[in-house]
Amino acid sequence: MKANEMGTIDTAAADAAQRSERGRREFADVMTFEPPADSSPTATSGLIDFVFAEVWTRSVLSRRDRRFITLSCVADSDSEQDLVDHVYAALNSGDITIAEMRETVLHFAVYAGWPKASRFNIVVDIQWDRIHRERGLPLPPPEPLLPLVTPSDPEERLVQGTATFKDINCMPYAPDRDNPYQGAGILNFVFGEMWVRPGLDMRARRLITVACVGFQDAPLPILSHVYAAMKSRDISFEEMDELALQFGAYSGLPKAAYLSHVIGEQKARVLREWRDEAATTS
Repeated sequence: MKANEMGTIDTAAADAAQRSERGRREFADVMTFEPPADSSPTATSGLIDFVFAEVWTRSVLSRRDRRFITLSCVADSDSEQDLVDHVYAALNSGDITIAEMRETVLHFAVYAGWPKASRFNIVVDIQWDRIHRERGLPLPPPEPLLPLVTPSDPEERLVQGTATFKDINCMPYAPDRDNPYQGAGILNFVFGEMWVRPGLDMRARRLITVACVGFQDAPLPILSHVYAAMKSRDISFEEMDELALQFGAYSGLPKAAYLSHVIGEQKARVLREWRDEAATTS
């Protein structure tokens, strides 16, 4: 073997070792415990060398942003340990408060289903207790649910839900209120209550929602929520691309490829609309 070929191999090996070391450091920082000793290709080349060395270390999205996307994906998966680990890490790191985590569970329930959210909620309770036991601290009482910040009058809730639906989805119309699914579910609860609850900011709710509709394989909700998140400027074009990458690491690259395709189409649509709006006001 020639000397220059040996040098190339040595350089590649050194780069690979540095990437693995970076991945192990990032894993420990993100997860708040040491990386696994597993030497399988999935754990080393996949989890450590790619997911933690290359994805979690990227800029544009904060670690907190990435938590919301990841929590949604692992809560949807059938991997109990991944859900446990990421709930624990998000709470133990302080990136997400217990109040925010409980709101995340509620938001997830609406877009990913109540049975999986029930499991998610149980894991949150167990890991919150675990963290306090590890720290030798008493478990604090939960924050009181009441009073709710939304109107108790049914008509007022429907009116608020209609206005919130239009605002969140960036569209001038809302569903028919006299259909039970649309009126009692979408307008009364989802937009009359959940989206306006103070426990999570709009950015976090956008991240959770896009991740949820992404793994649900629901073409119209994917389109509408990707569009609205960017049209509202709650999530920038660059941030949406990063969301797709983080999503791909935890829900799979085929689903992420479709999400990325929709993002590209909706970027073009939003840009056209912004240009038209600017032209009409100039």
